[in-house]
Amino acid sequence: MGNYIPPSSSSLGSYAILAIFQSHHQNAKVDIEWFSSRREEELNKKITFDYSGATPFFSQHELDFLLPQIKQAHEMIHKRTGPGSEYLDWVEWPLTYDREEYERIKQISTIIREQADVLLIIGVGGSYLGARAAIEMLCPAFYNQLPRAKRNGPEIYFIGHHLHSDYIAQLLEIMQDKNVYVNVISKSGTTLEPALSFRLLRDFLEKKYGREGARTRIIATTDRKKGALKQLADLEGYETLTVPDGIGGRYSVLTSVGLLPMAVTGIQIDEVMRGAADGVELYREAELADNSAYQYAALRQLLYRKGKTIELLASYTPSLQYVAEWWKQLFGESEGKDGKGMFPASIQFTTELHSIGQYVQEGHRHLIETTLWIEESAVQVTIPSLEDNLDNLHYLSGTTFHEINEKACKATIQAHVAGGVPNLKVSIPEASPYYFGQMVYFFQKACAISGYMLGVNPFDQPGVEVYKEEMRNLLNQNQTIITR
Repeated sequence: MGNYIPPSSSSLGSYAILAIFQSHHQNAKVDIEWFSSRREEELNKKITFDYSGATPFFSQHELDFLLPQIKQAHEMIHKRTGPGSEYLDWVEWPLTYDREEYERIKQISTIIREQADVLLIIGVGGSYLGARAAIEMLCPAFYNQLPRAKRNGPEIYFIGHHLHSDYIAQLLEIMQDKNVYVNVISKSGTTLEPALSFRLLRDFLEKKYGREGARTRIIATTDRKKGALKQLADLEGYETLTVPDGIGGRYSVLTSVGLLPMAVTGIQIDEVMRGAADGVELYREAELADNSAYQYAALRQLLYRKGKTIELLASYTPSLQYVAEWWKQLFGESEGKDGKGMFPASIQFTTELHSIGQYVQEGHRHLIETTLWIEESAVQVTIPSLEDNLDNLHYLSGTTFHEINEKACKATIQAHVAGGVPNLKVSIPEASPYYFGQMVYFFQKACAISGYMLGVNPFDQPGVEVYKEEMRNLLNQNQTIITR
């Protein structure tokens, strides 16, 4: 739980803490030295990218051939000359975000933490995956099961990301005796899954608390000026936060879309934004040799052009499951169009080494594997020494699970490379809010570069509308039958 800070201090970023030290402690000089040392450590221990596991599968001249395309993609982003350029506000967002709304996020999160037993987050796709990725990665694994005093905030549940009635009914059942707040996240307010869930929860809250009581428990994160949800929020007087116009859903985790849910759980959002701001500078360089996000994008494109059509994001940490889900949407929606793009899939090791691992080792050779690795474990669990050795594992006594997991990771990469699967590795120093922000920016920048190199618009998703139109047609047929 080393990354989890109780919400009572969540509004204090490193700079605020430093100011308090300077004002109230006689040993401020020591504290400043600590802060400077920590800052230097962060800058030295940045996210790293290792493509040595892919070098047997390409020649240097093939990578050199891509350099003009990388430069062109870089300029399309930073000069806003490429398709979808109206959705590029995320590029500088960690430096330019709305400070006034940011303070409101902290204020609202404090009210929710103090008053709610439960926060229900309504959203689908980019409206919820980033927040869930952060919460799963940074909060204790069994966060909702912790005693309230230790959790220091409400339980968190997600709804509106599917249409399964059993899940919805069971969730409502456990809400009956709890004080419930709702954060509904939708730019338009008309996306079917979250709109239906919000309709249901509005009814639930109004019956439970009355219309006025429900009004004070609903926070709508939506468009600044228009849309069905914005219209309803203004009519009912809901508290509102803004989904910025120039940032698409899958790039919105560092906006109010992701920051309010994070803040409610006690994640230090100041640190998230500081990590992302450092990411802006780290991944601003146009030269491939100086930009690891661009290296990742370039290697993906090079291997794709050599016939690798599926990318597996492999992690060895259960807490990264929803980081992988967020990553799949980021790359799947950004690149999967015009008959192009790698298929993004995820895999959880070591669990799936005992199932899908067989296919990765010896199946069709159309895969690349990107390992997402967290270098340090917050808590060390050591293998005990027992009097008997019936399991023949005495030789591992005194070894930590993290050390064994690290060996499993190294062995798996070696085995898969030997089996013909190119391997890339993205290493995160630790699971902290700072590195979460940096990681988000790393993948967002890499995805934009990769999409432009592929020759597609990385910021639209026209294919998503096809199923929606078919579904509307079917539902309209049902309406016709009912009204006859």
